Amino acid sequence: QVQLVESGGQLVQPGGSLRLSCAASGLTFSNYAMGWFRQAPGKEREFVAAIRWSGHITYYADSVKGRFTISRDDAKNTVYLQMNSLKPEDTAVYYCATQKFGITSGQLMSITRYDYWGQGTQVTVSS
Repeated sequence: QVQLVESGGQLVQPGGSLRLSCAASGLTFSNYAMGWFRQAPGKEREFVAAIRWSGHITYYADSVKGRFTISRDDAKNTVYLQMNSLKPEDTAVYYCATQKFGITSGQLMSITRYDYWGQGTQVTVSS
């Protein structure tokens, strides 16, 4: 079965950096767009970033544009989220998710379009 396992979350000071990883198994990884979402306490899960299944085109939420970078390594079945200039408002549980053949921004930014989800990794930005 499909499994997504996130890692890399931890406590970091404001202005710091983290790299999250999401390792996928049980699927043909190169056929899937990958997305990162986050959920802060008391808030709904929101889109953060996504990368197409082909061409490696990326999309970002306005709140993270210029600070976060999503990338993928199809040989390792892994997607990454490099997070720089972290702010306290970035504190959340971060989830990765898959979407088969996702292409357009409308598809990739829609939480309901994603098929499989990881268990999440906690990122806390605090001094």
